[in-house]
Amino acid sequence: MSKKDAYTDKLKAQLDEWKADMDKLEAKARQASADARIMYEEQIKELWEKRSSVKSKLHTLQEVGDDEWEEFKDEIENIGSAIKKEMENLRSKFL
Repeated sequence: MSKKDAYTDKLKAQLDEWKADMDKLEAKARQASADARIMYEEQIKELWEKRSSVKSKLHTLQEVGDDEWEEFKDEIENIGSAIKKEMENLRSKFL
């Protein structure tokens, strides 16, 4: 398995994990007060948009050659770090 294939598989698993986490956050947001729910839903919407961006980049990554894929890796990692940080922030608000 090439490094690109291994990274692609890892990224697919991460996307699935983020989806599950965001689904849980949405469920918790629905239980919040009306004002809090609006704020949480907006933040969760931004997370979905970032996840969508990573998913789009994954499709591009799969189409480029083995020698070109790493140029996408840093951008994907930066977006992924932002997603993780924002999810942790939201989780802390729900606890």
